[in-house]
Amino acid sequence: MFTLADKTILITGASSGIGRATAILFSERGANVIITGRNELALNETYLQLNPLNQNQKIVADLTNPKEVKSLVGSLHAEVDGFVHCCGKVLPVPVKYIKREQLEDVFSVNYFSAVNCVSELLLQKKINKNSSIVFISSVSTLHAYFGGGPYISSKAALEGYAKTLALELAPKKIRVNVVLPALVNTAIFDSTVEAAIDDEKMNEMVSKYPFGIGEPLDVAQALAFFISDNSKWITGSFLKMDGGLTLGLS
Repeated sequence: MFTLADKTILITGASSGIGRATAILFSERGANVIITGRNELALNETYLQLNPLNQNQKIVADLTNPKEVKSLVGSLHAEVDGFVHCCGKVLPVPVKYIKREQLEDVFSVNYFSAVNCVSELLLQKKINKNSSIVFISSVSTLHAYFGGGPYISSKAALEGYAKTLALELAPKKIRVNVVLPALVNTAIFDSTVEAAIDDEKMNEMVSKYPFGIGEPLDVAQALAFFISDNSKWITGSFLKMDGGLTLGLS
C-alpha cells in the first residue's frame, strides 16, 4: 500500500466519480486533502467522507474562470505536495456538426482549467519541490471513437502540455505524469452514453473489455502510486488503463 501520510494534495473534480474516489482514498492513506468542484452540495458529500483527523479543506470554484482559479490557489491553507486534475467533460459530437462554442466548452474544462491551475500554483509558490502532478487523459487519444472529436482533441492537448511541463519542472524535482483510463463507471459517463447510444451498442462496447469496465477506485489506486514517493523516479510517463480494450491493436 502506498502511504500518503503528511502530504497535502489538491484534487479537482472531487464532487463525484474519479475525483471523489481519489479524495477518499488519499484521505484514508493519511493525506491532508484539499478538494474543489463546482457543485457545493456534492463537494460537501465528498468532504464528509474524508478522515476528520486530517487537515482537510474544501473550496467551491469554477475552474473555467481564471479569476476563480487564482482565488482558489490563494485560499489554500498550505503549500501542496501534489496536484491531481480530475475534472473533465465529455461531449459526443460527429465531426461535421462540431461548433466553435462546443470546442471552447470542452477545452475550458479539460485543458485550460488544468493549465491555469498549474500556472497559479507556480506563480503563487504554492507547490513544493519534490511534488507530483498527475493529469487524467483518456485512452481515446490512442483509440478514437465516433463523435469524440472535441473530447479527444482536448485530452491530446493536455498530454502535449504534460510533456512540456514535465521537462520544465524537472529541475525543481516536480514529477508530471498522466493516466489514460478507458470506460469507467461514473455518473458523468453514464449520462453521456445514454444520450449517445442505445443499450445494444452499449453492451457491445462493454463486451470488448476482457477485464470489464473500470471503477473510479481502479483509477484512484493508480493516482495514489504517482502521488506517493514510490514513483519518485518516474516523470513524463503515460499509463494506459483500459481493461485490455486495446490489446492487439497497433
